[in-house]
Amino acid sequence: MQRCIGAAPRRFLSLSLMSVMALSQGCQPTDEDLPVEESTMGEVAQPVSVPGFAEMHHHMFAEEAFGGGWFHGKHTGSLVSCDGGFPESDHARVRMDLGSMLNVCPNAGGINLSGVPVLSQMFGVGGAVASEIIGEIEGTEGDTGLHLGRMSVPTQWPRWDTIAHQQAWEGWLQQAHQGGMSLVTISLVSNEFLCRALPYQNIKRPCDEMVDVDVQLQMARDFDARTPWAEIALSPAHARQIIASGKLAMVLSIESSKLFGTKNWQSELNRVYSLGVRSIQPVHQLDNRFGGAAPHNAIFQVSQFLENCHVDTDCGLTGNGFTLGFDVDANCKNTKGLTSEGRALVAEMMNKGMLVDVAHMSERSVDDTFAIAQSRNYYPMYISHGHFREVMHPGLAANEKTTPASVIRYLRQTGGMFGLRTAHDETRDYTRTPVANNCQGSTRSLAQAYEFGRLGLKVNMGFGADLNGFIQQTRPRFGPHGACSAGFAAEAAFQAQQQLTAGPPPLGTDFDNYGLAHVGLLPDVVRDLKQLGVNTTGLEGSSETFIRMWERATGTRTGMADSAANIDTSGVAAYVPKETRAAQYPTSSTCSTDSDCASTQYCGWGLNAGKCQNKKAKGAICGSARECLSNNCRWTLTCG
Repeated sequence: MQRCIGAAPRRFLSLSLMSVMALSQGCQPTDEDLPVEESTMGEVAQPVSVPGFAEMHHHMFAEEAFGGGWFHGKHTGSLVSCDGGFPESDHARVRMDLGSMLNVCPNAGGINLSGVPVLSQMFGVGGAVASEIIGEIEGTEGDTGLHLGRMSVPTQWPRWDTIAHQQAWEGWLQQAHQGGMSLVTISLVSNEFLCRALPYQNIKRPCDEMVDVDVQLQMARDFDARTPWAEIALSPAHARQIIASGKLAMVLSIESSKLFGTKNWQSELNRVYSLGVRSIQPVHQLDNRFGGAAPHNAIFQVSQFLENCHVDTDCGLTGNGFTLGFDVDANCKNTKGLTSEGRALVAEMMNKGMLVDVAHMSERSVDDTFAIAQSRNYYPMYISHGHFREVMHPGLAANEKTTPASVIRYLRQTGGMFGLRTAHDETRDYTRTPVANNCQGSTRSLAQAYEFGRLGLKVNMGFGADLNGFIQQTRPRFGPHGACSAGFAAEAAFQAQQQLTAGPPPLGTDFDNYGLAHVGLLPDVVRDLKQLGVNTTGLEGSSETFIRMWERATGTRTGMADSAANIDTSGVAAYVPKETRAAQYPTSSTCSTDSDCASTQYCGWGLNAGKCQNKKAKGAICGSARECLSNNCRWTLTCG
């Protein structure tokens, strides 16, 4: 392998992105450029292990995704209050005439979408209603419709339930780096359908995913050029140098449904590689020229339907007895695997030593990718962001996007990793962790999944937070903004009260009240997991694990990395339906709303739901503002 001309000296300097063209021609930093440990005998040992944790899926420049029309706020220092989502808003609105989009498939016009709430509201009622509900799930207030109470930054946005406000400001990224994050995979992202669903006045340019990706790629290069504390990593050796010098190593990746558009993919792969991209998801949300996707969300099933006008009746993913867009089998799994172009793309990525991210692939596409990896002496494959299927609630576990233990076996055998999603729905109890699962959607739920991955699946993990990724995040354990709210209201209220009495205490940061609102709070997720009793050693050293995976991709492999024969999926408790749990929270007919009670009372919550309660005086412990005489429950969890 050719040694780089002008490579950095041995210790704490790092290569500039100026070297990228030479790197694209086969030049890579060598071990001579790495920080090393010198033994007392004068021998040179292995490269020093790098410290810190890895965030494996971060959309730092997504303000330019979707034609630049979705997010409010920039990744630079220009964070300002938003307009609260008025109809002429410059962010997070759904176009009024979405129903007309279905006219592209006239022969399938008889499909009844009225039984699918999100779809009936988006394509039936129109954008005004859809904008109000598209971001709302249990326990949230949403920020895609009118949100006049959430206009100011940072006091009201971002928050754990943000999907329309910036979560990746560079100051927050630096905060995460200072708190222990030493490597981040920057995912350049877009989706044409989400762009087309926006009001015409919102978007900056015609909807073209790869144009959006190219804009973000240039933003990443510009960020690299002007930022002294972060640098784009072009090889595993280079990543080691960057981290050893005290900087944040950034690995560039692409997540696009229409990867490379209709252009020659070989030329496009060479082009983006020359510009610093080292990881790619061949598939994202929709079937494409390279392979089948994991059906994920009813919105994207409609998006797939608009691509091919296909209605499948083998399984009812979208509605009663039908699935839009995807060709599924009787188990609702996509029948499409890698195409011939997809197999060629994966092989060429391996030739270049690139990281193959199988997130969003159908299980058949993952199987096909694993077969190629096997033929290459178990070339590593990884999942940048995902949920473990066995530990999630049945509704999510039925989703092909969740990752089963059989795929984790592939990752372990090839020496790959798993990026654990911090967006937590209801999680089943993992009985082998001492962490009580009594705050649904919070770090307590995240702990169930992490411990299942650590103790049961025994897979190497980093974060796969997917901030700015059109999803909601880890909920708080305290405060009035949806604490413990992944279940239902009465349960959330009771669980939030438990956090006050059973501990551990709040951290004393914004994470307590706003959850995982932005990337700068990822170190607080680690801190809260640790104080809950989770062994986070592997997570805190995940940057080293990521680099070793990359080194396996670029180096010589001698076969299987790990037999993965000791995977154990037992210890996951049976799921208790919400209806059964709700019966444990009796109500009375005393009151149904606060207005039914006297002025100094409120309609109780949790175990006292339905009963008028006296409001609390200043200084008393509170769980929501409604409990306080002042109507002010401070983030310190006392009536103000």
